[in-house]
Amino acid sequence: MKRTIIKIDEDLCNGCELCVQGCHEGALQMIDGKARMISDLYCDGLGACIPECPVGAITLEEREAEPYDEIKVMQRISPKGEATVVAHLNHLIDHNQTEYVEQGIQYIIDNKLDVDLNKLKNAPKANNENIETPQKETKKMEMHANHGGGGCPGSKMMSFDKPAATAAATTTAATDQPSELRQWPVQMHLVNPQAPYFQNADVLMAADCVAFSMGNFHSKFLKGKGLAIACPKLDNGKDIYVDKLTAMIDMAKINTLTVMIMEVPCCSGLLQIAKMATEKASRKVPVKALVVGLDGEIKSEEWI
Repeated sequence: MKRTIIKIDEDLCNGCELCVQGCHEGALQMIDGKARMISDLYCDGLGACIPECPVGAITLEEREAEPYDEIKVMQRISPKGEATVVAHLNHLIDHNQTEYVEQGIQYIIDNKLDVDLNKLKNAPKANNENIETPQKETKKMEMHANHGGGGCPGSKMMSFDKPAATAAATTTAATDQPSELRQWPVQMHLVNPQAPYFQNADVLMAADCVAFSMGNFHSKFLKGKGLAIACPKLDNGKDIYVDKLTAMIDMAKINTLTVMIMEVPCCSGLLQIAKMATEKASRKVPVKALVVGLDGEIKSEEWI
């Protein structure tokens, strides 16, 4: 599958080893005086190593790579001791990787590792033996985004908690209408198809212009959904979009996919991308297509 993963410019690398020390997942090693990725399985693509590099030799790229495997990471780093394991899990917490955190805690409990879970960020005050299940405990954690893991702040994953009052809120002016956005990022090239907010979710894939043409986009169409936006005319790498949608269907196991496009001809490419992904995926999900007129009205709506 195609996913975000680090890339090292060996010509720039000066062998300082700072990135290796900053990679809690153990994806990097010094080989022949250069930092090198030893396995795609260990790289979470969140970029904690990037700010450690003093010469700018590390960047993020989208390419074919094996899916990240949290269990293999835990197997690799657990012999290094509690400090490394805690640093790794806190790194995942910083980036809202709830599912991977749960898997890591499950591994700690199953293997009876000597790791104090109270040292995790926003961890509940409980001893390891008092934790009934890792799922129960990690759901108690407040996974708010604190930019401490490195990488581009604009592409860092965030979930936005919405107060219950939002659903019943009434407003007198358009500027007072609450946002229904539940996440960040939203651009299709930047989203992680296995992010927590896509897991078993209803997903909306909207053309870039849709939200600007509709006054009720948030309240009527975005509310309660994970979001990905794209422009089929201007964006490059549309095969990446197909792969990401396929991963959402097969790996994140999304419930439904809604595709919203403008009535202009070039926008139909987004619907074709969705069709290609559903044909490629092993699971089947309901797909709804909505065409929005330039006046902001729905011109057509159908399940395909």
